[in-house]
Parts: sequence; C-alpha cells; structure tokens
Amino acid sequence: MSRTLLIAFLCLLNPAFAAEGEAPASPHDLAYSLGASLGERLREEVPDLQLQALLEGLQQAYQNKPLALSKARREAILSQHDAQANAAAAQSQSEQALTAEKRFLATERARAGVRELADGVLMTELAAGTGAKPKPGGKVQVRYVGKLPDGSVFDQNQQAQWFNLDSVIEGWQSALPQMASGSKWRLVIPSAQAYGADGAGDVIAPYTPLTFEIELLGVAD
Repeated sequence: MSRTLLIAFLCLLNPAFAAEGEAPASPHDLAYSLGASLGERLREEVPDLQLQALLEGLQQAYQNKPLALSKARREAILSQHDAQANAAAAQSQSEQALTAEKRFLATERARAGVRELADGVLMTELAAGTGAKPKPGGKVQVRYVGKLPDGSVFDQNQQAQWFNLDSVIEGWQSALPQMASGSKWRLVIPSAQAYGADGAGDVIAPYTPLTFEIELLGVAD
C-alpha cells in the first residue's frame, strides 16, 4: 500500500467524515465499511495483492503482536512498491503523450501546402522572401508566435528580436537556414526537435510538438 493510500484510509477513522444527522454506526458496520473502502482502493492500486498476507499483517499489527518482517524491511518494500508504481504511471503518461503527438503530426502532415523537411519538421510557406538565408551558427532577426497542440499560445514576440541560431531549439536551427529573409513560415516541430522527454517547466509537457509562425526579418553572421 502506498503512503498516500494509507493516509487516505486513516482519514476514514475521523468522525468528521460521517454524514451529518445519521445515527452512529455499529462497531461491526464501522469495521466493515473501513475494510470495504480499503479493499476498493487496494483493488485499483494493487490488483494482484495476496489478501491472506494482507489480513495477517493487519491483524498482527492491530493486535500488537510480533510482526513477521522488521520495520526496516517493511519500509524498504513499501518504498520499492511506490517507486515501481510511480515508474509505471510515468511510462503510461509518456506512452499517451507519444500517441497524441503521433496523431497530431499525422493530421498536420495531411494539411494542404505542408512540406516535410529532412529532420521531420513540417513547414508551410505563408509569405515568400527574397533576401539572404541564415548561416548555421549565425544570427536571425524574427517575429514569432509559438503554440501548443491545443492552439494556446505559450510564447510570442511581435517586436523584432535577434537570436543566435545555436541558442534556439533544434527545429529552429534546422529550418531557419532554409528560409530567405522576408519570408514567413508556419513550422510544426516534433518534440524530438524541441524539448523532448524533459519538456520545459510547467509550460511545455514532455513529448509535446510545437507550432510556430515565424517571420524572418534579417540575418547576420
């Protein structure tokens, strides 16, 4: 049982959780209700739990009898269980995020006018430019809007701003050298070319593809 589950179970012992106006529960009904609540929670968290061992541990601890496992061993087992449960939850979330990204990119790839660059970045030309193209490692002057897959804006700069190309995400580093000054592109950048499995703080979750509308205003060495 995780520490969170144990705390939730112990909270049931607080009389404040009883519905107002109801008659006090009999000792049998109280014990049964606690057991049923614990059973429902355990069924969700540990579906393959050995119930006989659970009952033995519960009874021995409740009756203050000698326990079969030392306190250190029990804590180590519970910590290991918590770590495994957290790892499984994280893996499930990652798999869901990767599935959502794959679906999003497939939809974007099917849009009219989309061209896929060599690194998987999807581009759509919104306005053509005729100026010089950035050099790898050079500087670019841009205006841009960055959006998450749901369309919400997570970053934007409508004032012209200079960036070193080697300081921006990989999707920008690969796409911008192919843009001519004066052009405006819409880029859909896979998470592998953005913030990948780590994400970026509370703003960009792991495995999140990003969409940018970028206007290239100038280049410099």
